Amino acid sequence: MTNERPEPAQNADERTMLEGWLDYHRQTLAWKCEGLTDAQLRTASVEPSELSLMGLVRHMAEVERGWFRNVLVGDDLDSIYFTEEDPDGEFHLTESDTWEEAYTTWQAEIEAARRAAVGFGLDDLSKSTSRRTGEPFSLRWIYTHMIEEYARHNGHADLVRERIDGATGD
Repeated sequence: MTNERPEPAQNADERTMLEGWLDYHRQTLAWKCEGLTDAQLRTASVEPSELSLMGLVRHMAEVERGWFRNVLVGDDLDSIYFTEEDPDGEFHLTESDTWEEAYTTWQAEIEAARRAAVGFGLDDLSKSTSRRTGEPFSLRWIYTHMIEEYARHNGHADLVRERIDGATGD
């Protein structure tokens, strides 16, 4: 594994710093998947879990779409991999699921997320509201949540990658 992730700026304005940390964590997940075969990327962490690196990438594609396009902008896009009948569909992989498709979809959702966020200031509120509170989210909250989401799942990715080939790293 090579590590070509730029460190986020230490003295930037708040938005640049938040976007820098989010990109850093996006790149970390890609790095954890680097150099593996489709079969390795579909390898589950440990039974009975279905958690895999490819599943994590597919999950993050869903999360990017959900927070930036559906919540922030107010689009009403269908999920990519899961359904009401299969709410964890992004983790239910088959031999026909490929890294090329998962990675391409994830990168497209990241680019769509970036485009969606451009029109909002950090204090601007989302078009959709929380199912729990009925309140909208600020872009600042969404960025912070996305950093947390990636950081948590990158911890999972560390363990899955180590199980696959012993590779470790921050």
